[in-house]
Amino acid sequence: MTIAAVAASVSADTDTDGASGKAAFVEALEVPQNARRGFGFGLVFTVAVFVFFVVIPGTDRSQLYYLALAFVLAVGIGGIATMVLTARTAYRLSKKL
Repeated sequence: MTIAAVAASVSADTDTDGASGKAAFVEALEVPQNARRGFGFGLVFTVAVFVFFVVIPGTDRSQLYYLALAFVLAVGIGGIATMVLTARTAYRLSKKL
């Protein structure tokens, strides 16, 4: 069976040009854009915390421990910020209904 024959056998009632339910939901809530903003904020916040509490005062412990904690802080704050931004988008969309 060739590709053309397989394509011809697909029913016409399938929705090939529109997004699926989950994809449309993610797109409507602007999740990718909110994730970029949220994790960007998390990174900037973490760098500020690292500079003010580790670099400027100086430490007598290994910087590697603080870098691991900085990673956890960046991911945590980024996730929380993404959730807040997405909830804000969902609230705005619900006001339009």
